[in-house]
Amino acid sequence: MNRNPRILIVTPEITYLPEGMGNLAGKMSAKAGGMADVSASLTAALFDLGADVHVALPHYRRMFHEETAQLVADELRVYKSRMPDARIHLAEDRCFYYRDRVYSQSGANPHLALAFQREVINNIIPEVQPDLIHCNDWMTGLVPAAARRMGIPCLFTVHNIHTHKLTLAQIEDSGIDAAEFWANLYYEYPPMDYFSARDVDPVDLQASGIFGAHFINTVSPTFLREIVDGWHDFIPGSIRNEIRNKFNAGCASGILNAPDPSDDPETDDKIPFRYGPDNHAEMKRRNKLALQHALGLEENPDAPLFFWPSRLDPVQKGPQLLADICYRFLDRHWAEGAQIAVIANGAFQQPFWDIRSFHNIGGRLGVSNFDARLSQLGFAASDFMLMPSLFEPCGLPQMQAPIYGSLAVAHNTGGLHDTVEPLDVAAHKGNGFVFDTYDSNGLFWAMDQAMAFWALPADVREAEVSRIMRESHKRFNHEACAREYIALYERMLNRHLVKDFAAS
Repeated sequence: MNRNPRILIVTPEITYLPEGMGNLAGKMSAKAGGMADVSASLTAALFDLGADVHVALPHYRRMFHEETAQLVADELRVYKSRMPDARIHLAEDRCFYYRDRVYSQSGANPHLALAFQREVINNIIPEVQPDLIHCNDWMTGLVPAAARRMGIPCLFTVHNIHTHKLTLAQIEDSGIDAAEFWANLYYEYPPMDYFSARDVDPVDLQASGIFGAHFINTVSPTFLREIVDGWHDFIPGSIRNEIRNKFNAGCASGILNAPDPSDDPETDDKIPFRYGPDNHAEMKRRNKLALQHALGLEENPDAPLFFWPSRLDPVQKGPQLLADICYRFLDRHWAEGAQIAVIANGAFQQPFWDIRSFHNIGGRLGVSNFDARLSQLGFAASDFMLMPSLFEPCGLPQMQAPIYGSLAVAHNTGGLHDTVEPLDVAAHKGNGFVFDTYDSNGLFWAMDQAMAFWALPADVREAEVSRIMRESHKRFNHEACAREYIALYERMLNRHLVKDFAAS
């Protein structure tokens, strides 16, 4: 085979597609989370290197802002997907056309997942004839089994531990001939044969993706190790056991996600005062005044400001830890002017409003619903970013924050462990403040460590922040993430994707 290996990335969401990959590539954006960013960066990196990369995604007409009134579905398919050298392959089904978001409010929508996989298995894979397929989460969980049946190597990325279960009958009623690959799927109970399993033995889609794939990865090395070692009792046994099997077989790795390239304080058009490592001190002071004004906080550019950017989910993100110590911490550091800004939605927002009102500390505690522009200002204005998650498959705020000169205060788990190291000013190492014990006292201790750093002479503090900004910009980026995926592809194919990759 003289051509470069052909890679097919199968994803329900993507942030952007590189110009040159096909008609209207610049308009195709459908994002719900980090999966979209990783899919986009990986596709762009492969494309820029000259690899033969293809992408399969649902045809979200409304989200792609297409003028489709004068084109019927068959014409659109020809127009976009079957042109010579087309690399974008759209799964066509009416259930995608008029959506304004990737996932439903509840998150799980098996009808959408089945329609997407039907098109991928029945139409797109035969058309593309890939040498390797890369799938993402339970919404693509049937594809690895089909790929194995076709003899195509498949990588399955586990972004989350959520899953969904459907019977073979439900899968086949959607138009997927699962009888062809039923033995490569994972069932709730060990099946005797196809016919006994078809109507009564549910298929676990996430576990099937892991089971059927030739290689898997999680989105942080430590979260993979935690799963294998039996941490986090909320992880379904099916998913844990299959990840453990892949790990023990040497077919699992952890690859960190990366922030969006637009998360750069030197170019970010969402913040009023842009800056870099050399002039962050004064520009952050100006951004801090802008945020304080927006949230009704005391307008003091010299106040140490802590920022909460994550959703207020008490199951994972730990907002109850902050609520438990919020007033006590602000009272302890009242003289220093300490402030906390919570810019996030979620079930646990009301307690922060109650604390603010009960203690009459509106000047020190700001609370707001999530807003993309205000959240970016939060990174640019804050000195410290709070992320006390109980568990974290990867996490992005702790990587965004130091790029903006905001140092993370984080629980030592999962992706946080892989990206936040204790700050050692004397050795000029580390980038944040880490606590090991998941409780409010652990968070209080780490926030106190941040305040001790704040008390250092301004020139010492500013020099460390400059160092951290520079190091974070080099470390947390899509190019680094894509290089690891490309190396994994090459390992699976036992060959280079492009002739000059080894030297790139």
